[in-house]
Amino acid sequence: MKPVFTVTKGMLPVSTSYCPGCTHGVAHRIIMETLDEMDLLGKTIGVAPIGCSVVAHQFMNVDMCEAAHGRAPAVASGIRRVHPERVVFTYQGDGDLASIGMGEIVHAAARGELFSTFFINNGIYGMTGGQMAPTTLIGQRSTTSVNGRTREQAGMPLRICELLATLDGPAYIERVSLDTPAHIRAAKKAVRKAFEYQLAGKGFTFIELLSTCPTNWGLTPFEAMKRMGSEVAAYYPLGVYKDTGKEAE
Repeated sequence: MKPVFTVTKGMLPVSTSYCPGCTHGVAHRIIMETLDEMDLLGKTIGVAPIGCSVVAHQFMNVDMCEAAHGRAPAVASGIRRVHPERVVFTYQGDGDLASIGMGEIVHAAARGELFSTFFINNGIYGMTGGQMAPTTLIGQRSTTSVNGRTREQAGMPLRICELLATLDGPAYIERVSLDTPAHIRAAKKAVRKAFEYQLAGKGFTFIELLSTCPTNWGLTPFEAMKRMGSEVAAYYPLGVYKDTGKEAE
């Protein structure tokens, strides 16, 4: 019989170490499936900094490089310039990219560096103990906002897609979600488009993936998925925030 599904060669044959209900594994798979389908596994270099993403090299079957906290865009910029024939991506969480790494991602985007960033936004510092992140929603509790984040104390959560879309360097920016099969299929299409734009030399590409962190949200996996699809997506609307290909049409 003809197989209807085969496991992608882009994922190493091991179990991930993420918490039950965490969608890092889903993000890994759609990125690696896309590279596999595009025949790019042997031509790709990924960069992962500190955070839950630091173990991505244990699961992604491509050349990987670890970076200091927040510095993945700087490392990726160097790799892509030295190896222009390679496909390069960074895989970063919100505590990393939107806090200590904010300067790095803004300047890489402004320069129009030819790599793709996959930004996992779960609204919390996952690996280091559940502290409030720049993307933590108002009212959300964390180990550093035990009564819930307030605007008066911490300001409003940062919307990174909207911020980067104001720059000239990015070619494609989209926010997707990993809460339903339909949204996951749409996310995979966005991942492919990001790589296609990179291969075409159009500029910096950025995909934000709304993700769950049931452990640090204090929810069951089911409750976390439901929250992501309603409360989180209400503040972080899904959609394309910049597409130079469409703008040129």
